[in-house]
Amino acid sequence: QVQLVESGGGLVQAGGSLRLSCAASGRTVTVYAMGWFRQAPGKEREPVAAISRSGDNTYYADSVKGRFTISRDNAKNMVYLEMNSLKPEDTAVYYCAARFTIWTGSYSSKANDYEYWGQGTQVTVSS
Repeated sequence: QVQLVESGGGLVQAGGSLRLSCAASGRTVTVYAMGWFRQAPGKEREPVAAISRSGDNTYYADSVKGRFTISRDNAKNMVYLEMNSLKPEDTAVYYCAARFTIWTGSYSSKANDYEYWGQGTQVTVSS
């Protein structure tokens, strides 16, 4: 079992940047594919980015391609989401999630595939 804690959220102006961090504890993050999801008020949770165990394969939602970058540091048990050129529509609670898998190159953009979730961190982008 793994525990996930997100940090790095906050209030930023449109066009600004934030770096979200997800700290994993309880079990090495190397056995998990990782994902970032977000949920805005009144909307369903949606995938933002995902990364395989090895870090070689990644996924990005079309809405964030070219602006967000997911990465991981398995030695530090950390996963990151670098967010640039932020837009007001990026405003949401951002969640880190972990999915146990034996496949080092696999990842998923489906929330139902993930077993473990953090508590979320709020990102607010003002116009």
